[in-house]
Amino acid sequence: MTTSTTATHADKKTELTVDDITVIDSKLLKRAVGAAALGNTMEWFDFGVYSYLAVIIGKVFFPDASSTAQLIASFGTFAAAFLVRPIGGMVFGPLGDRFGRQKVLAFTMIMMSVGTFCIGLIPDYESIGIMAPILLLVARLVQGFSTGGEYGGAATFIAEYSTDKRRGFMGSFLEFGTLGGYLLGATLVTAMIALLPAQAMLDWGWRIPFFLAAPLGLFGLYIRLKLEETPAFKDHMDKQDALEHARPRLGLLPMLNKYKKQLLKCIGLVLVFNVSNYMLTSYMPSYLTGVLGLSELTGLLLVMVVMFVMMPLTLLWGHWTDRIGRRPVIGLGALGLVLFAIPCFMLIGSGNMLAVFGGLVVLGVLHTCFSGTMPATLPALFVTDIRYSALAIGFNLSVSLFGGTTPLVTAWLVDTTQNVMMPAYYMMGAGAIGLITVFTLRETARKPLSGSSPAVATHAEAHKLIDKLRKQRHKKQPVPQMSAR
Repeated sequence: MTTSTTATHADKKTELTVDDITVIDSKLLKRAVGAAALGNTMEWFDFGVYSYLAVIIGKVFFPDASSTAQLIASFGTFAAAFLVRPIGGMVFGPLGDRFGRQKVLAFTMIMMSVGTFCIGLIPDYESIGIMAPILLLVARLVQGFSTGGEYGGAATFIAEYSTDKRRGFMGSFLEFGTLGGYLLGATLVTAMIALLPAQAMLDWGWRIPFFLAAPLGLFGLYIRLKLEETPAFKDHMDKQDALEHARPRLGLLPMLNKYKKQLLKCIGLVLVFNVSNYMLTSYMPSYLTGVLGLSELTGLLLVMVVMFVMMPLTLLWGHWTDRIGRRPVIGLGALGLVLFAIPCFMLIGSGNMLAVFGGLVVLGVLHTCFSGTMPATLPALFVTDIRYSALAIGFNLSVSLFGGTTPLVTAWLVDTTQNVMMPAYYMMGAGAIGLITVFTLRETARKPLSGSSPAVATHAEAHKLIDKLRKQRHKKQPVPQMSAR
């Protein structure tokens, strides 16, 4: 069981006791992390499939366009889903803060699965004409709407279930699931391209990965329905129930106004995180084949190998941020983009396979500085009663404006300017914004979440924490002075 008791006193200045500390059951924590990461795996399975099938999807749904226009149209449909993500965040975030994280995450899992599965059912352009790309767009909008409540909820869920000392490591499993889902989708598409004739892939093969969303979604839904609500949320609701007059919930606009500084920090962090992410995972396969002229299979395999390298590094950074802090790691990644984006793209553009791989690996390593830290850093920006709402809105607004549009914007920039270095300049700008944002952050590693009680792994650790706090308090107390009469 997860032991979580709240203070019976209303005075916040009263000394903290063992009963005020949340003790997290390790088995429930592992289940919570796995269930939350599974949703991200499902989401990025779709992204991996769509990114690696972008050229084929362009041919199926936009057959009359040129190859470049097909790719841009395919990425345009991909990017359109990001326009509704903030709307999804505005809907699912407040629901998660009101009714619980677990219930909303179960519902978003259903919507994601349905949207992905339906893409595989859509007839091609030759069969139903203009309705084909319209239905593709509708399915992507359903995916985008559901995803608007997914990442913010999953990050909140893991952060609120984790102990203060290991929140970075546990949170990094969310992005481990991201890379795993992407890799699963990419591996499946690559294997099919290698095994199936090109015409068979174009006729029906591309549909198979989307059909797999149904069993994956059902399994994820089953796991999430078995979870308990997070200790932090239950404590918050218990405190609300204990008050004679519960604090009124902030409306959307008052919340945005009250927490605008935290939201701006969230947007800045998500910008550098997701520009790096979508550049590497969504745009790079098409860049390698369509712009640099590598074979399709070679480009796919190179990015997949880099994903393998990134997976353990993401967990390693998550572990180390619990020791050295979140800010140094994020700052290192942002500075690295500013300094090494151009050299990396020069290596990638050289045509030498070893140099191409080296450039991709450096970009991948820099990205893990973000993927290993953001799931723990972002939820810590906000207090418990608005955490899901604020994170869902801030995250999705930034992703919609800057992250998800990265493949479309960079493809357009390269085509317009005929400068293959445009992606590097784009990443440098994102890195500069990330650096500026890092300087405004306070360190949150090994500290309780805002508005939540300390969270530890054992009752013994709770007693040690109380003893430590008492010693610190006694050291800070001033020596009593005799009053002069």
